[in-house]
Amino acid sequence: MAREFRLGGAPHLPAATSVRTVMGKVLLALLPGVALSTAWHGPGVLLQAALACAFALLLEAAMLRLRGRPLRPFLGDLSAPLTAVLFALCLPPWAPWWIAAVGMVAAIVFAKHLYGGLGYNLFNPAMVGYALVLVAFTRELSGWPPLDAPIPPGALLDGVFGGGVPWDAMAQATPLDTLRDQLGQGRTVAEAQAGDDGRSAWLALAWTLGGLWLLQQRVIHWHVPVGVLAGVLAVALPLWLYDTGRHASPWFHLTHGALALGAFFIATDPVSGAATPRGRLLFGAGVGAMTVLVRTFGAYPDGVAFGVLLMNACAPLLDRWLKPRPFGHAR
Repeated sequence: MAREFRLGGAPHLPAATSVRTVMGKVLLALLPGVALSTAWHGPGVLLQAALACAFALLLEAAMLRLRGRPLRPFLGDLSAPLTAVLFALCLPPWAPWWIAAVGMVAAIVFAKHLYGGLGYNLFNPAMVGYALVLVAFTRELSGWPPLDAPIPPGALLDGVFGGGVPWDAMAQATPLDTLRDQLGQGRTVAEAQAGDDGRSAWLALAWTLGGLWLLQQRVIHWHVPVGVLAGVLAVALPLWLYDTGRHASPWFHLTHGALALGAFFIATDPVSGAATPRGRLLFGAGVGAMTVLVRTFGAYPDGVAFGVLLMNACAPLLDRWLKPRPFGHAR
C-alpha cells in the first residue's frame, strides 16, 4: 500500500531561535571559565553571581511592572541572569554585597529598561554596571585573594555581608596591576612578569573554548573575536617591537585580564554591537585597540569595559557607513 508523504505549504522556514535558547547557550559556554575561576578563587565567585542574579531579577520584575509588561515571558528569557553573571565575573570574590546591587541598578534599570528594554539598549548593560562600580568604588574592586589560598567560607560571608575580612592583608594584585605598578617604579616588563605563573592563560583558554562552542552553535559571529585579535595586534605589536622593556607583548594582552571573556561573550552582544559583517570587524578591532591603549596609557589596569562601551556608541555609525551593497545594485 502506497504511503502519502505530506508537505506543508511554502515558505519552508527553519524554526525560530528563542531569546531563552540563545541566552541559555551563552550561560552554558561560560561554565568552563566559571569552574576554573571557582577552583582558584573559591566559592566567592558563585556567591557574587548569585547576588547579582538575585538583584537583577528583582529589578527586572520591578521595571516590568512599572512599564506594564508581563513578568513571566521576560523574567524567563534569561537575559537578566546573563547580564548578572557577566557583571559578577568581573568582581573580586569578596566584594561587598552592595556592589552587586549598585551595578545591577545601573545595568538593568538605566542601561536596559530606560532605553526600552531588551533589544533597544544602546550600551552593553553588564559593562555599564561594571564601569560604574569600577570608577566609583575603586578600593573595593582593586584586590583579589591569592590563587593558592582562597579565603574560608566563614570569612568570605563576613566580608561580603559584614565587611570583616582584612582586605589589605589578604589582597593580591592581579598580573595587570603588578605590571602597571612595576613599570611605574622603573622596572622592565620582564622584571614585572617574573612572578607570573601563567594561570591567566588557562583562564583565557577556558573562555576561548566556550566562545568556540558558541561559534559552532552559530550563536555569535566570528567577525568580532577576529576583530579584537586584529585590534590587539595592531596596537600592542608595534609598541612591543619599539620597546620590549616598557610594553607588554601581544600574547600577554591576549591571555591576561578580561580580553578573552570580552571578545567572545561581551563584545559579541548583537543588540549593542554592529550588525554588518564589516561593522563587526571594525567593532571588534576598536575594542581590542582600546583595551591595549587603556592598559598602556590609561588610569585603569584593564580597558575591556571602556573599549566595549566606546564601540557601543560607535556601532550605529559603523552600520550606517558600512551597509552591504544591495544585491543587483551598485554601491
